[in-house]
Amino acid sequence: MKKIAVILAGCGVYDGAEINEAVLTLLHIAKADASYQCFAPDIEQLHTINHLTGEQMAPNRNVLVEASRIARGDIKPVTELNAENFDALIIPGGFGAAKNLCDFAVKGAQAQMNSDVLQVCKQFADMAKPAGYMCIAPAMIPLIYRAGVKTTIGNDADTASAINTLGAKHINCSVDEIVIDEQHKVVTTPAYMLAQSILDADAGIEKLVKAVIKMC
Repeated sequence: MKKIAVILAGCGVYDGAEINEAVLTLLHIAKADASYQCFAPDIEQLHTINHLTGEQMAPNRNVLVEASRIARGDIKPVTELNAENFDALIIPGGFGAAKNLCDFAVKGAQAQMNSDVLQVCKQFADMAKPAGYMCIAPAMIPLIYRAGVKTTIGNDADTASAINTLGAKHINCSVDEIVIDEQHKVVTTPAYMLAQSILDADAGIEKLVKAVIKMC
């Protein structure tokens, strides 16, 4: 049975992991007869958003504690993630990926990653183990892999330009498709960067999970 590490960025599209993307990821991993373990950084979120009003609210919340809602409590700090113990890595999107796992949402083409998340992502890259990134999470890819790595967030021109400036090669992609960089073993899909429904998101996520596991 293949073992997949999943890094979550909190809980909720506006300040954490996109819940539908995260759940669909876990579902398709299980349907592929693989196992998963969820991880998240044990840090404060950039901010906490009231998902009913869209306004910032207090008090702020912890990324690991919030992500545990999605994982039903079965989650570990990302500092406990060792790539040697897993066959692949998948990171769902949501604005938390660009706010908590890195600061792309704030700094764009000058973005940097959380040091603990960067360390474990580079472990998978250095060991040539496959990885999947969806939605806005592919913004981290040029910070992990060598220049020219292929990736997609869909077709948003400004976001794609920032990703290219960071060193990746962005490829426009429809919501139900994936982009595969065979050399680096990286798979990406737009998910809710383009999805108008859970069915739209599911189409690309299913393909991403299957492609990542096939590469194992």
